[in-house]
Amino acid sequence: MKPVLMCRDVVVDFDGFRALQGVDLAVYPHEVRFLIGPNGAGKTTLLDVICGRTRATDGRVLFFSHDITKRPEYEIVQMGIARKFQSPSIFPFLTVWENMELAMRQDRRLRSVLRAKRTGEEEEIMAAQLERIGLLDERHRLAGTLSHGQKQWLEIGMQLIQRPQLLLLDEPIAGMSAAERERTGEWLHEIAKHCAVIIVEHDMDFVRRYSKQVTVMHEGKVLCEGSIDEVQQNEQVIDVYLGRRKNACYASGM
Repeated sequence: MKPVLMCRDVVVDFDGFRALQGVDLAVYPHEVRFLIGPNGAGKTTLLDVICGRTRATDGRVLFFSHDITKRPEYEIVQMGIARKFQSPSIFPFLTVWENMELAMRQDRRLRSVLRAKRTGEEEEIMAAQLERIGLLDERHRLAGTLSHGQKQWLEIGMQLIQRPQLLLLDEPIAGMSAAERERTGEWLHEIAKHCAVIIVEHDMDFVRRYSKQVTVMHEGKVLCEGSIDEVQQNEQVIDVYLGRRKNACYASGM
């Protein structure tokens, strides 16, 4: 099976600071890949490179074998990569339904969208997507009055209605209730039936419950990959997360 995405020896320098140091990553169709690691490990920077927000200093990013390393963000979106940032980016003074309409239209100028006549097929697609994310009954509600978790779901739904082939999620469950986190986790594998997903996440309980393949990053490098059980037994990962080397130095008086 050919990968949806391949990062080859990706390097990012910010004024002398090397945020990514030769990162290699391959993600396959219908895969849910979690990126984990301490703050500053380079996880979000890697997503920025993939979606074109940050330009790689060196290396290549391939999307279905097409080199997108130097393409602008809008072209990458048009090719089929969708990105959700940490904070919900919705239109709070529009209804849930109007937010979905904006996401669905190619011409996203507000006046154009609100004046456009929707086809029956488009309305069915929007209704089906809202049903999947549990917001169909809230479609006439102003998006700004939704709970934090519902806002996150709405934005993910807005990305999915564009039918991406790769979805990038940055800490999607941050600020959610326990029930919302559980629902989101169950939903992830439903999403993966339609597109590959890369998720940056710090909640290790969530990662443990819903991951199959995990990539651990540290100081701009890929430390290891595998199942959550495999990476938790990796000596380098134990050192990074538990500070074994540092504690050993303290114990010896160094």
